[in-house]
Amino acid sequence: MSGLLTLSRAVDAISTFVGKAVSWLLLAAVLISAVNATTRKLFNMSSNAWLEAQWYLFSAAFLLAAAWTLLSSEHVKVDLIYGQLPRRAQLWIEILGTLFFLMPFCLITIYLSWPIVVAKYTSGEVSNNTGGLILWPVWALIPAGFGLLALQGLSELIKRIAILTGALPDAVAIADAEAKSL
Repeated sequence: MSGLLTLSRAVDAISTFVGKAVSWLLLAAVLISAVNATTRKLFNMSSNAWLEAQWYLFSAAFLLAAAWTLLSSEHVKVDLIYGQLPRRAQLWIEILGTLFFLMPFCLITIYLSWPIVVAKYTSGEVSNNTGGLILWPVWALIPAGFGLLALQGLSELIKRIAILTGALPDAVAIADAEAKSL
């Protein structure tokens, strides 16, 4: 189990690094948007390439930071029932959800999107918009983002199993106990 936990820590470090790095892309997208809007209003000039660059940057931030979001437990959860269950049942729900929903979804998405990335790369396809950008880089974000998400799902799976076996303390249970003692 210690080798798997080492792997999990490495994946967590990668997700954190990538997530923090790509979060800066949102600032770049906002700045590009502001400059593009300003030049459009003041000089009656606009650029489809700059508009598409904003979309590319936002897409990169969204897709590549999904793993960091999972690591931080910031994905949306509807826990009407989940929150009322004992912690052990919650862990089992997370394990089964990862195995039967998250991992298949990630792997199928990678499998289906990769041929599109290759086709767009080999054809050199560009956007239909005048002055638009090449398409393969933004399409490559899909398998890259879901690949990182699958890796983080594997890390979360390892941690949940380690918690159930007692090889790792349960930070959620500890935080809950501390909150109740206040």
